[in-house]
Amino acid sequence: MSNEKITGKSVRIASRMKLLEGFEEEYKKRHDAIWPELSLLLKETGISNYYIWLDRDTSSLIAVLGAANKATLKNLPSNPVMQRWWDYMKDIMETNPDNSPVSFPLEEVFFLP
Repeated sequence: MSNEKITGKSVRIASRMKLLEGFEEEYKKRHDAIWPELSLLLKETGISNYYIWLDRDTSSLIAVLGAANKATLKNLPSNPVMQRWWDYMKDIMETNPDNSPVSFPLEEVFFLP
């Protein structure tokens, strides 16, 4: 099933990721000090309303974001800023061999605009 909900040309995307146990505060600390160049990259890519929620019982992260256009997201993984961020975060969360977070798409089942 898709994890995207198309609203006009924009999309909403949700996914689940996993922190390594005991790194909840470090994860928040790193995001509180997000790099300006990463914020700019995300905004220039059309990402808005980006939320990440933590389930402390399972160390799961739930990310939800809006994107102006799904096609603009495809280049994010190859961007050097994104790759540096993933490298920075790899020691506190489950990651793939390329350091990207292990991420599982979530299916939207309800939205109240």
